[in-house]
Amino acid sequence: MAKRKQPKDSEVLPDASSSHINAESDDSGSDDDKDIVNVDFEWFDPQPEHDFHSLKTLLRQLLDVDAQLFDLSALADLILSQPLLGSTVKVEGNETDPYAFLTVLNLHEHREKLVIKELIKYLIQKSLTIHTLSNSLQALLSPDSGSEVGLILTERVINIPSEVVGPMYTMLLEEISWALEENEPYKFSHYLILSRTYNEVVSTLDQEDNRPQKKKKAVKGEKELFYFHPEDEILQRHALGFGGFEYTKDEGESKADSKRAFQEEGIRPQGHMILIEGANFERVVKDVGEFLSPRP
Repeated sequence: MAKRKQPKDSEVLPDASSSHINAESDDSGSDDDKDIVNVDFEWFDPQPEHDFHSLKTLLRQLLDVDAQLFDLSALADLILSQPLLGSTVKVEGNETDPYAFLTVLNLHEHREKLVIKELIKYLIQKSLTIHTLSNSLQALLSPDSGSEVGLILTERVINIPSEVVGPMYTMLLEEISWALEENEPYKFSHYLILSRTYNEVVSTLDQEDNRPQKKKKAVKGEKELFYFHPEDEILQRHALGFGGFEYTKDEGESKADSKRAFQEEGIRPQGHMILIEGANFERVVKDVGEFLSPRP
């Protein structure tokens, strides 16, 4: 089958091919001392010869502390075994490391593979703590279910702008359409997006007696939720169910200080799942694209 994203070995989209990344030029922290780096992003099909190690790194970031529960090499190999589905984002040509990726895996088609078995067991276990998913996901992922669930995995390096994600979703929708024309197993009844969020945690370092402490306003109710992937807020508007879950290897708030770069508070990540009906996916992709479109 011919390569799907073919125009010039890569696909540079005019509405998202150039984005700005802010980097501090020194340690002063002043907004006046930041350089603007103009980067041209290119979208490629996954490349088994070049992307394996970078994909593993991005999968480890996506799964956070629970990455150790899975065979990431097997998962990366599975992603690369379907090079005509999904995309990577690079800046210096096809043979370089990707800075972002997006793909979908058919959980039913691959359910006999050990890494997928482990993922399905993990997803069902975590869904039981999410009231909007506790019944539906377990039924959808059962061996005798007639449903086809596509697991969407996507991650990007820190500071890569979220605008690169919209084109990847658009390409995925097109690729699934092309695959169905050739009777490939991508007719999904549902899509499950595995993501992650975080809460800010008061630093334990600031609680030491010899440190001045900044006054914090008391906040009633639950802690504010922050998104590593801004598009998750749009995906949730179309969801049958969604919610967060604690990692199995959760290190607790005591480890949050190690993840408090660029801010006063520590960061405590958690997993996040979003379940979308397949019939709504085209509308979802359109809304994500509009939400992430570069602003003038």
